[in-house]
Amino acid sequence: MITQHQNQAATSGPPARLSVLVPYYHDDPNLLLSDLIGQAEGVEGVEILLYDDGTNDANVNIRLGHAANKTTAAVRLFFAANNKGRSTARNYLKSQAKANWVLFLDADMRPQEVTFLADYLAAIKAGDADSIFGGFTVPMRKQSSETELHRAFSKTSDCLDADARSKNGAQYVCSSNLCVRGDILEAEPFDTGFTGWGWEDSEWAARTAKTYRLKHADIPALHLGVETTETLLTRFKDSAANYIRFTNAHPDLAKTLTLYRLSQNLKHVPGQKLIRPLLRALVRSSVMPTKLRLLALKLWRASWYSQAMSLQAASLKAVS
Repeated sequence: MITQHQNQAATSGPPARLSVLVPYYHDDPNLLLSDLIGQAEGVEGVEILLYDDGTNDANVNIRLGHAANKTTAAVRLFFAANNKGRSTARNYLKSQAKANWVLFLDADMRPQEVTFLADYLAAIKAGDADSIFGGFTVPMRKQSSETELHRAFSKTSDCLDADARSKNGAQYVCSSNLCVRGDILEAEPFDTGFTGWGWEDSEWAARTAKTYRLKHADIPALHLGVETTETLLTRFKDSAANYIRFTNAHPDLAKTLTLYRLSQNLKHVPGQKLIRPLLRALVRSSVMPTKLRLLALKLWRASWYSQAMSLQAASLKAVS
């Protein structure tokens, strides 16, 4: 069951040119909503939609409702009783959007610049893209010892400018800050077969980039939700099934990625499972150099992905 709340502007405002869609689960998007409202009040034709994917945090949701009621920007809130996953949440938000263009933002993001929404509207008006990925940044300073490794990982692997991302097309697209023409999502929705964390946005980007124009732009959002080292270890381990789903859907693209080659090579290393406790210890050790911890983290992920690939190969062989 999904309930909803909308303010007066959502029912009587001008036609929407851009729908900002924010799913959240165990996050508090109030700061993000405040930033978006501050920009949307000065830009005509922007609506903001938030979707609680089963968190049911009354304190968070009541504050969102109060913020919506105070603003002249169009805001609609949706509250799902049960968690269905990010792909389902995004697809639902798209179904409710009034604008032809939608902007997906994660709840732990915040606009980097005060012209964030205006910059997206300008990029849309340029007419040279069907989807636009604005990129993201992480805090410049260390937030805590527990999250510092993820901040370092993101800085070296993900926080690239538009020119660098453009060289690799779909590889560097993620739905944390992604603007898309609505009819594309109707033709190519997010694959709800992905569960948990990881790879559903990469699969969508790879699928749609074959037919539609993908543009990388410098309209970054600040990623405040850097994870603890323990969460990162768990997510990299548990995302193996999603990775296999991605590689099955896009084998040619997967084979060009360093992660795929590393995972394949580990399949041929005798007893590679036995090194996981060592890798985990290195990742956890704050006294080790960051570069060594990052290498251990990448090997940890590749080890679990390698195991998933081996299990799939064995299963296919047994069937045949």
